[in-house]
Amino acid sequence: MTFRKYLVLAGVTIFAATGDSLLSRGMKDVGSISLHHLPELILAIRDPWVALGIFFLLGFFAAYMTALSWADLTYVLPASSLGYVLLALIAKFLLHEQVSPLRWVGILLISAGVGFVAGGPALTHVPPPSEAGEEMTESPVATKVGP
Repeated sequence: MTFRKYLVLAGVTIFAATGDSLLSRGMKDVGSISLHHLPELILAIRDPWVALGIFFLLGFFAAYMTALSWADLTYVLPASSLGYVLLALIAKFLLHEQVSPLRWVGILLISAGVGFVAGGPALTHVPPPSEAGEEMTESPVATKVGP
């Protein structure tokens, strides 16, 4: 895998964690809103933290789509799960949230799973059409036996 691909995966992780953190910070400023009051939800975008969070989440989606263009979903999604580690650190030290020991254990398990996935190929090997076509051309019905 090239440096550019690692950079895209890092972007997926960093943009997601940063966007979610900024969105959380902004929504704490806005206060409790409900889907039954849709105008309040739309007006929440006026909060600078919410707007910045949305901006970073748009960056996440751009990086995520880029990664999916050259790698399998089963590779990209676990690789982007490293964002949970970054998100927990941001929540603990910047947002001053309490992260329980059980959550830290869960984050360690996620990190271990990412390690297993990262050891495999980023893209499933699909045989070229010529290899697949050779297997398809021989049919037992079409084989003539005898004179």
